[in-house]
Amino acid sequence: MPSHVVDQIVALEERLRIAMLAADCDALDQLIAADLIFTDHMGRVLSKADDLDAHRSGLLKLDHLQPSEMKISATPQLAVVSVRMKMTGTYDEGPFAADLRYTRVWRHSTSAGWEVLAGHSSHVVAT
Repeated sequence: MPSHVVDQIVALEERLRIAMLAADCDALDQLIAADLIFTDHMGRVLSKADDLDAHRSGLLKLDHLQPSEMKISATPQLAVVSVRMKMTGTYDEGPFAADLRYTRVWRHSTSAGWEVLAGHSSHVVAT
């Protein structure tokens, strides 16, 4: 596994975390692939537009995202990340706290650089 790719993905994961906390849709637009497929912890399949709309509209507001237990498997063009994320915020004006595990697939292209192509989240039930 190329260490420079791992370093890039760690930095991108941090950029993504900061953009999510700030609801920075411009940064999220750059980090998320147009053809994103994301399956959330409720089993819903969401697109890039769905993700950006949730942040832009204020439907989803994140107050705290604490990553841990990150694992990365990477090639020069593809990386898979598993990360545990403890979070708090509001969804549809209702407060929530969650302990989720995310799996994200990052794809590299010469035209767009690194982007999240796919993702999945699930509740952590045991510590």
